Amino acid sequence: MSTARRINVILPESTLKSLSKVAKPGERSKFIDKAVRHYIANDSKEALRARLEFTARRDVDLDREIMEEWADADRESWQKFIESTPEPVLYSLDGVKSTSRSSTRRSVTKSKKRGRR
Repeated sequence: MSTARRINVILPESTLKSLSKVAKPGERSKFIDKAVRHYIANDSKEALRARLEFTARRDVDLDREIMEEWADADRESWQKFIESTPEPVLYSLDGVKSTSRSSTRRSVTKSKKRGRR
């Protein structure tokens, strides 16, 4: 084990009471060290990512089996969905005038100029 260093840690009173129940005053540092190491090994983001990667690699054949087993049902469901969905209606904008500010401003400006002449 490497050299130990003293640090100051602030804990809520409830956590300190729980710690006192499981570790005697002379054994708190050892208990906290063990708890931190356990967290890093099992509950940290890195540990979770490693477990997920391991499981994905381990179960790749099982995943493929399940995919192949359900492929026909999946394909059939999508086909029913596609057949039951109506065709989208496409609208044409032929002959529709724009009401955007830039197009209406031009026509107002032109009419003002005509009125001034």
